[in-house]
Amino acid sequence: MMSKVAIYDTTLRDGAQAEGVSFSGAGKLRIAQRLDEFGIDYIEGGFAASNPKDMAFFKEVAANQLKHARVAAFGSTRRAGRQVAEDPGVKAMLDAGTQTVTIFGKTWRLHVRDVLRTSEEENLAMIADTVRFLKEQGKEVIYDAEHFFDGYKDSAEYAVATLRAAAEAGADVVVLCDTNGGSLPNEVYTITRELVAALPTAVGIHTHNDGDMAVANTLEAVRAGAVHVQGTLNGFGERTGNANLCSIIPNLVLKMGYECNCAEHLKGLKALSQFAYEMANMRPNSKDPFVGDSAFAHKAGMHVDGVRKNTRSFEHIPPESVGNRRRILISELSGTSNVFLKAVEMGISVTRSSPEVKEVLHELERLEKEGYEYEAAEASFRLLIQKVLKSHKPFFNLEGFRVIVEKRHKDEACISEATLKLSVKGETEHTVGEGHGPVDALNAALRRALGRFYPAIRDVVLTDYRVRILDPEEATAAKTRVLVESSDGHETWGTVGVSENIIEASWEALVDSVEYKLFVEEQKKAGKEKS
Repeated sequence: MMSKVAIYDTTLRDGAQAEGVSFSGAGKLRIAQRLDEFGIDYIEGGFAASNPKDMAFFKEVAANQLKHARVAAFGSTRRAGRQVAEDPGVKAMLDAGTQTVTIFGKTWRLHVRDVLRTSEEENLAMIADTVRFLKEQGKEVIYDAEHFFDGYKDSAEYAVATLRAAAEAGADVVVLCDTNGGSLPNEVYTITRELVAALPTAVGIHTHNDGDMAVANTLEAVRAGAVHVQGTLNGFGERTGNANLCSIIPNLVLKMGYECNCAEHLKGLKALSQFAYEMANMRPNSKDPFVGDSAFAHKAGMHVDGVRKNTRSFEHIPPESVGNRRRILISELSGTSNVFLKAVEMGISVTRSSPEVKEVLHELERLEKEGYEYEAAEASFRLLIQKVLKSHKPFFNLEGFRVIVEKRHKDEACISEATLKLSVKGETEHTVGEGHGPVDALNAALRRALGRFYPAIRDVVLTDYRVRILDPEEATAAKTRVLVESSDGHETWGTVGVSENIIEASWEALVDSVEYKLFVEEQKKAGKEKS
């Protein structure tokens, strides 16, 4: 077994510095609890001296008593020319009341000269004084050597001297930081290996992704002997982000054989990643390695056929090992293997040679020529299969709709109203809906018309609406593809509609969205009755 690596999460501090990311106080606490449940060793809660929200978090998280993780307050070395015991930043770290404190100090002479505007000797004293003082207060001290790799390349002698100042003052871990994110893996490995051999204390790594090397640099540092890894969930962070723990952890555990306390919870990685996106109010990146929806998605017919025969042929790890799943995409590149596996995935009893599979494929090819696309509309594809197999039962029939958009004054917003007439279970339902736009109004009318007959759809909301012009040369007469994403709070599904009329295309997608929900509810009911 390889050596054990401690995982240090800085999502709540460094990750929160990313453009577009802001965590509420309650959100920070919930993320900390999820990180603790996952087995993360350290949770950096925030910059103790920066704002009241971070200080409130330290008090709240202490009251909630995490089971495993240690919470770290973050701060800097004392200011130049100031006594450490009187430094407000150092006092704030103590006021945070955490067992662990993480401080950063300057390693690069450029920063000492141009940012701190002090002497190199004073900078060394600032580091040593702060570490020593915090150790005297009974704290575990993690020292982040800011801009270490840039500083080392400028003056290896001085950069190492800053680390020795921290280590000799009692730092428990010294962390080599690639703060500008511009180092390369071979540089990180060579320099880290030298420092691991030279220093009397544990060495850690903290990288940024400006050169798209943060994960690689982190792994190389560990290979060189670093035993403490800092990063963020989903790579959140300043500029282009920090090292992504959602990639680092599975690589360390599954590929490199290192021991981590969170290894036993690895199947919860995708859920943790999605939770962090939700708390940051961001859409998950489907292209994220390991945890993204596309990480194990197969589209080309040859790839799908290979996966059908042996999953290892086109998958580097089993998807379920990180809580993900395999997805078979349906597109113009599909073959019978795609359709067959997709049907099996959906619980439909067919064989690869079934004539129904070829019928579905032919219908798919016909519809795609008209502009339909099913990669992001799996619910519509599910209904398509049902229709081709003659097993689709419409839950309602359209008798007609009318949509009105009215603007009465140039300074007033447009008014959108939809009138809808449906036949449902032998009854005629005539409703009106209003919305922020014609599609929103039509959606409101549809939900209102069906709510009395199918209460389950009251939980369905539209979470995304996308429009693609398929033949822009036709200008305003162009054919339009509408993709709708819907959710009931538990499951999310996509549907598609195509027409020269954007309202009609939207209607198609809305109908598929509702019918898919009702189809799933009907299946659940049938399953309960059988059991």
